[in-house]
Amino acid sequence: MKIMVAIKRVVDYAVKIRVKPDKTGVETKNVKMSMNPFCEIGLEEALRIKESGLATEVVAVSLGPSQCVDSLRTGLAMGADRAIHVEANCDLYPLPVAKILKKLVQIENPHLLFLGKQAIDDDCNQTGQMVAGLLGWPQGTFASKVVLDKEKQIVTVDREVDGGLETLCLDLPAVITLPVKSLAIHLNVCLVSFTAHVSAFLNPPV
Repeated sequence: MKIMVAIKRVVDYAVKIRVKPDKTGVETKNVKMSMNPFCEIGLEEALRIKESGLATEVVAVSLGPSQCVDSLRTGLAMGADRAIHVEANCDLYPLPVAKILKKLVQIENPHLLFLGKQAIDDDCNQTGQMVAGLLGWPQGTFASKVVLDKEKQIVTVDREVDGGLETLCLDLPAVITLPVKSLAIHLNVCLVSFTAHVSAFLNPPV
């Protein structure tokens, strides 16, 4: 079983964003770039499935300028088996990206396509849904849990919705987009820490 993971190169999340003097966009020259955090979660989930023995190959894919190779090298270092770079020196928008991913899927024939739910540079949250529509594949977006059944050729996805969690059962092949799970953990840790400080302030030791 093969899993393909789409990776986007973006301005590092810790960098302070600067607008270009001509107001045409964000300054990217001499700025630290890295793998989109949502894409990183998608790659980690694919590698987890492979480590469990349910997948045999993980392929990382990136579209963009030659510098995208750095993000692909990071993906290979994390454990991806192969990397594919589609070089493009123009601005890429969700629909063209989805069409290119569709062609790559038709060539590679993966059983699962993982994407980050959105990129932190444009926050579009569209590419996963578009490529699923173009392929005619079922989709599980905002997946917080992915359980693969190789024998039945299905994947069960718990996805985050306003009311809590929704569980979907999808036939393979399928498209899955993933959020940053660690965000909830980070918020819980901060809340516990804040509560402890407030408690200490309101109830000082005698």
